[in-house]
Amino acid sequence: MKNGKIIKLGDIKKEVSKLRKKSKKIVFTNGCFDIIHAGHISYLNEAKTLGDVLIVGLNSDKSVRRLKGEGRPVINEQDRAYILANLKPVDYVAVFDEDTPYELIKEIRPDILVKGGDYEGKTIAGSDIVESSGGKTVLINFIEGKSTSNIIDDIKHKV
Repeated sequence: MKNGKIIKLGDIKKEVSKLRKKSKKIVFTNGCFDIIHAGHISYLNEAKTLGDVLIVGLNSDKSVRRLKGEGRPVINEQDRAYILANLKPVDYVAVFDEDTPYELIKEIRPDILVKGGDYEGKTIAGSDIVESSGGKTVLINFIEGKSTSNIIDDIKHKV
């Protein structure tokens, strides 16, 4: 499954440079996106409205396992990247192995960094980079009750 929107880390800087030459406003968000649900779609749609290009940093399988524990991710990184890349608001997907997208954000230097409302009052990886470059960090509220963990729990209780 190939998709031109899935970009290798080594190519991201070159692609972003082309976008900047066209004066595109770059928005970045990241996450595990293990089981795509309505909350994700709403979040990505809102993130896209903040600029011209939406780049999604996707935690690799190794990264998700470290963050969420054994048994996760449910969907492998190639499939998760393919699904995200085929969603209307998403322009690019870049998979990263670290626990946070800090190094990826350093490469991209987006104009807008987007995280979920659950990060209110918390340190957001890369916000220092974005804000020191004149950009801003925006928090988007989640749809109540919509989460991959809730979906997994529901499945476990139904089986």
